[in-house]
This record gives sequence, C-alpha cells and structure tokens, in this order.
Amino acid sequence: MMEDLPVVTAEEWQIACETLRVREKELTRELDALAAARRRLPMLRVEKDYTFHGPEGPSSLAGLFEGRSQLIVYTFMWHGTDHYCEGCSMFTDNIGHLAHLNARDVTLALVSEGPLAEITPFRERMGWTVPWYSALGNDFNADMGAGNGFALNVFLRDGDDVYRTYTTSGRGVEMLGSNWTFLDLTPFGRQERWESSPEGRPQGEPYTWWRLHDEYETPAGR
Repeated sequence: MMEDLPVVTAEEWQIACETLRVREKELTRELDALAAARRRLPMLRVEKDYTFHGPEGPSSLAGLFEGRSQLIVYTFMWHGTDHYCEGCSMFTDNIGHLAHLNARDVTLALVSEGPLAEITPFRERMGWTVPWYSALGNDFNADMGAGNGFALNVFLRDGDDVYRTYTTSGRGVEMLGSNWTFLDLTPFGRQERWESSPEGRPQGEPYTWWRLHDEYETPAGR
C-alpha cells in the first residue's frame, strides 16, 4: 500500500493539500447554497392525525415537538428484537448532545413501528437519551417515505398545525450527525446572519449563541 503513494517534500505536500482545498471550498459553498435552497422549499401540511406512544403516554405529531417549532424525525428501522438495525444504531450513536439543537428551537426524535415495551429496553441498553416513540398501529412511517426501512423527515409547527418541510433517505442520511448538518436541514437553518434565508426567519450573529450543553439558558420548548 505504501508503494502506491508518492513520498514528497514538505513544499510539494503543501501544494497538493492546497490544490485539494480549492475543491473542498467549492463543495462547502455548494452545500451552503443547497441549504439555502432547502430553507425555501414549499411546505406540505400534515392533514392526518397520528398517535405515537412514548414514556409519558400517547402523543400527537405536534406533541413530539416538545413545545418547539421545528422537529427532525428519524425513522429507526425496526424488525423485532432478533435483529437490531446496525445502520440505524450507528446513526443514533453519532447524534450529539441535544441541548445544542434545542437552543435553536429544534427537537430531534426517533420513531419506530416496534412496541414501546421493546424499544425502551434497547434504548436503555445503548445509553441513548434522544426521545424515541412507537408508531405501532399508524401509517406514519409509510406516509413519510420510510416504509419498512429508514428515513429522515423535518417538520415545522404553527400552533397545532404541522407542516412537512424536508425528507431524505438512503445515502442522504449518511452525511448527517453533527449539530451543523442537522440544523442545515431545518427551515430556520443555523439562524446566523451569514446564511441566505427567506425574509423574516430568525437570524443573529454567528458563534455568539454557542454554549457548553449544560450552560444554555432555558431552551425553547421544554
């Protein structure tokens, strides 16, 4: 393997890195443009009533927001306790501390078609704190493009009215897992002035809102 890669001088190595960096910066700007376009996608009103079951009892889709205005839902593939999905588990392992998303008025939750009595012990075994609800008995996963697999959907709430703003699945989920990439999926984005967002969306100075996860003042919602 070592023979396949040339060994160069420090100057040559720096030039090669800087050449690659040009392409990386181009991709960064294109990702910013995609996020700006995502914030301008039309919305789809969710007309159907769904009932989810969590540790605190049954909840509507609006209840999953926990009082916040934006919601990211990841459908965790569930085929029973004989086989826990390794891919969905790896995705969940990479979710950061939720306080940072909560500070931007975003709730993130998992949804599966398995019964809560099976979901909860596995969640505890994995040491996950992300909210996880059972959608057993409703059509949510099928309606949101997950079927028997996995998908990620984003919603915006206005009172009791809920709107679907974005969806992705397959390899579209692979690049996710940091606060920044999650926020880039939401209709409000990172809420920083440098972003191109529709008029009236909340925006402030970059960096200034960042905190240690236990130092945020009362987050939006709960």
